[in-house]
Amino acid sequence: MTERAGTEPNHPWRFFRSGGFDQVRIETAEDLRHLDQLDQKLWAVLGCPTSGLEFDRQTLERIDTDGDGRIRSPEILAAVRWACAHLKDPGILFEAGDALPLDAIDTTHPEGARMAATARQLLAVLGRSEASAIRLVDLAEPTRFFAPERFNGDGIVPAELAEDDAQRQAIADILACCAPLTDRSGQPGIDQATLERFFELAEARARWLAHGREDAAVLPLGDATADAATLFDTLRPRIDDFFTRCRLAAFDARAAEALNPPETAYREIAQQLLSAQGCELATLPLARVSAGAKLPLATGLNPAWSEAIARLRDEIVGPLLGPREHLGAEEWSGLSARFDAWHAWMREKPGDELEGLGPERLAQLLDGTLRTTLSSLIERDRTADTAAEAFDQLERLLRYRRDLVTLLKNYVNLSAFYSQREKAIFQAGTLYLDQRSCDLCLRVDDMARHAALAPLSGTYLVYCQCTRADAGPITIVAALTGGDADEMLVPGRNGIFYDRQGRDWNASIVKVVENPISVRQAFWSPYRRIGRMIGEQIRKFAASRDQAVDDKAAANLADTAAGAEKGSAAPAPAGFDIARFAGIFAAIGLALGALGTALAAIVTGLLSMPPWQLPLVVVAVMLLISGPSMLLAWLKLRQRNLGPLLDANGWAVNTRARINLPFGGALTGVAALPPGASRSLDDPYAEKRTPWRGWLLALLTTALLAWLWHQGYFTTGIGAPTVATEPPR
Repeated sequence: MTERAGTEPNHPWRFFRSGGFDQVRIETAEDLRHLDQLDQKLWAVLGCPTSGLEFDRQTLERIDTDGDGRIRSPEILAAVRWACAHLKDPGILFEAGDALPLDAIDTTHPEGARMAATARQLLAVLGRSEASAIRLVDLAEPTRFFAPERFNGDGIVPAELAEDDAQRQAIADILACCAPLTDRSGQPGIDQATLERFFELAEARARWLAHGREDAAVLPLGDATADAATLFDTLRPRIDDFFTRCRLAAFDARAAEALNPPETAYREIAQQLLSAQGCELATLPLARVSAGAKLPLATGLNPAWSEAIARLRDEIVGPLLGPREHLGAEEWSGLSARFDAWHAWMREKPGDELEGLGPERLAQLLDGTLRTTLSSLIERDRTADTAAEAFDQLERLLRYRRDLVTLLKNYVNLSAFYSQREKAIFQAGTLYLDQRSCDLCLRVDDMARHAALAPLSGTYLVYCQCTRADAGPITIVAALTGGDADEMLVPGRNGIFYDRQGRDWNASIVKVVENPISVRQAFWSPYRRIGRMIGEQIRKFAASRDQAVDDKAAANLADTAAGAEKGSAAPAPAGFDIARFAGIFAAIGLALGALGTALAAIVTGLLSMPPWQLPLVVVAVMLLISGPSMLLAWLKLRQRNLGPLLDANGWAVNTRARINLPFGGALTGVAALPPGASRSLDDPYAEKRTPWRGWLLALLTTALLAWLWHQGYFTTGIGAPTVATEPPR
């Protein structure tokens, strides 16, 4: 898209203002036909992901032609051009529903004619030949329209498409060894890549088998080598242990007695019911350990291992070394070396997937033209002139018919979001929390990454972990644009999240990003902070005094106990210090006097003012306290922006999509009584009113007024004015 194309005056574009910026209207077929002439600087979005959206994933994948997981503006334009080229009147895209009349398809070019013909064939298969429109649900089971015995153009060949039994059996063998693909007919099949991979593995396995047959060292016992190696590996640790013990006994004769089981070990097991397979015997050495001893192969063996040693003698030692009654350490080392080549050969074995095919069947598959004939069969299916391609194009047109304009209303402009008639594709659902409903909720895949950018939106954000029994957990972020946020504690607050399918999720707050919610909340926030601070200080003071009392009581108890242990009387409590308490009372009197003087000065100043000025003073004081907080909140609320919330999810928002106060109020609903509801103010559990508070307030007010009168604050200036006279000379 060049800037020159955006300035061509070929189409009279119309704009509307919402969210603080101008957005283009997409409402007519001509708007769609000329969309490539609209300057992309006027688009609301330049890119969005194909995941995490409340939008049909298959439609997005068809628009995402390069498969990079993102929808870019050129791909949007290509989809719009394609839809306009295959419809007689693209205005049908603005109509609700997904039904596509057959006469709406442009049949003036071959591709459109094939789609229309394919649609009529599909309707005939469904028994609705008289129908004049086709819908996406009619294409839900494509296997009904493609027989497995016929070429369908997808390049996947099932066994039913084979020309003879040899091909059919070969395809079955390949499917048994490799992951099958699904043909349009719904049957498992193979494609060219699967065929090539199978024969590459088969050739490598054939070379590996040939090496084993040609090298006598690899299979010292021929076909019996595998079973013999399994037996050998089972006994090897035990026999190595025996010869190691014998070498240690040869090193030091004193070790021989310790290396054999002590007599106490036999006494412990003598009281049990023994068997040759018992675990008690299996832990003992194979035979008696002594310096230079050989392993007996017939007699003198541990009963738990005698049967396995007999198999070793008959299946391995006899065929390789000749008849033996004993096996020496050097002979055992030689046997171990004979199996090393077999183990190295087995480690190089390729094609474990082909384990089910014996060497004979593998040779049959490789010895012939099966590979060539199957490759030719796959190519014939791939290049077949069938209705499969027209079927795909028809499905694409039906998806564009239903979804394309919806995507444009969330991409070229954001009318779906600002109109409030429908939810935008990035809105995941509604969060109910603390007597409010939050409609601006987005799915979040990476909360840490999202939380790093989202605060730039200037919005109060709540991240929630959502769970339900029949699905995995998800994370959402909700924007709070109404009500208060005094009770948003992390963690702890729980709510309910309803997704776009109407399913309910348990939502729990895991993170909060604080920003102003409203000017009203900012007005009261200083007083709430002061109240919390005072309450916290009182709590700390009370806790410290309570702890001091406990510590003092514990100390006195300890002193009393210590005195009792020493046999002396407990120390007498200290006497009353009158001077100390006199000083305390004096300090309290001075503090109260200072407070009274200050209060008197304030009251005197207020009483000296005309009555009409008193409300102005109160308002001025409140503004002095709340004004900075309100000003800061007002400035931040004017900067609230949807863009960072979407950019943090991988979008490329092209404008400042503001969330002003009225629109923010529409995004978050606060609890209110429904119209026409009645309410009773009688609360049976309300706190009972007591008169002592009123009497106490009246008493304090009277005392204050009496003290002010006694000080002369009320008599000053009352009565006739005093006239100054000159003193007599």
